[in-house]
Amino acid sequence: MAQPAAHLMHAYARQPVHFEHGQDARLWDSNGREYLDAIAGVAVTNLGHSHPEIAAVIADQATRLMHTSNLFGIAWQERLGERLCELAGMERAFFCNSGAEANETALKLARLHAQSRQIKHPAVIVMDNSFHGRTLATLAASGNPAVHRGFEPLMPGFVRAPFNQIDAVRELAAHNLDIVAVLVEAVQGEGGVHVASTEYLQQLRALCDEYGWLLMMDEVQTGMGRTGTWFGYQHADVLPDVMTVAKGLGNGFPIGACLARGRAAELFVPGNHGSTFGGNPLACRVGCAVLHIIEREQLPQRAGVQGQKLLAGLRRSLADHPAVAAIRGHGLMLGIELTAPCGELVTRALLDEALLISVTRERTIRLLPALIINDGQVAQIVERVSRLVHSWHAARESKRSLAHAG
Repeated sequence: MAQPAAHLMHAYARQPVHFEHGQDARLWDSNGREYLDAIAGVAVTNLGHSHPEIAAVIADQATRLMHTSNLFGIAWQERLGERLCELAGMERAFFCNSGAEANETALKLARLHAQSRQIKHPAVIVMDNSFHGRTLATLAASGNPAVHRGFEPLMPGFVRAPFNQIDAVRELAAHNLDIVAVLVEAVQGEGGVHVASTEYLQQLRALCDEYGWLLMMDEVQTGMGRTGTWFGYQHADVLPDVMTVAKGLGNGFPIGACLARGRAAELFVPGNHGSTFGGNPLACRVGCAVLHIIEREQLPQRAGVQGQKLLAGLRRSLADHPAVAAIRGHGLMLGIELTAPCGELVTRALLDEALLISVTRERTIRLLPALIINDGQVAQIVERVSRLVHSWHAARESKRSLAHAG
């Protein structure tokens, strides 16, 4: 790992590389070395780096108007809200700057929903291994003890259930009359790339209808075409009451949104919620351009096709490998679970293979390449990741042999 910069808080375990420019799924560091990016800024640069249309939109809008505040009408915000609602099956949008803020907005809607039902101590069902952000509320909603550490006591108002187990949710419903919402990811990205089954999401929708809860989908990582549809819940043919999106919506420019329909769309009144920068003209014009390009290039469909190629290639290359516990995913969101902690592979991939990957939940290699990757880049990811796993396993076996010999 690189040493932290002297005047930056040591909040990140940074890699020993500074990138200077990028193009499509490629990056170049300060020494001119080329890398293949298989994480896209953690599911952000879905259109690739330095997209010329996005650059042109940013440059043009910056010369016109960047910020006025939400005290006034913002035409680009209205356009983006309308288009997002059309694509998502929602009715109203609130714009902010990040996924965590979008999820905070959803949680505030859940509290207002509780108030409308005269529930004084409301609870939201959240899932084990989930991740919803690092603000105090979204951190408390996340099902990963590692992100809680040092920030206790956690904000109350959450009850946990195992992911993909509908009977556990039914059990909570039977014993807790103060539940007002369920917050769930279509694919748990930080949780190890675990995919919600169609039946699970459909049954959650049915339970929410039965008990009057809000079904809230966190689509921050899965949205914007990554799983093969515009939003992950669309695979299950369900509609949530509230959904959140960010990351790929701005292709690197900060923007997030919380969308709602039905009674949830009418809960906010002036003074309930706000954002100084959220939904400014520059961010929303970028968001409109991103949606236009994704639709024009049919990138959700492309993500589905390329994701299948990547998944099939990895399964062929790593078939029956003793270090591989599972290979899974949805569209261009894939995880390779290994049999031991493998965090060091992030640095080894960078230095030995000129490849950007991430490792989540200690032992799962996570791949989130740009939706525009071509067949050659899919093949390169398969080749480099497979070589990385083989060399990592061989080194572990060699150490084990030496230890036994000693």
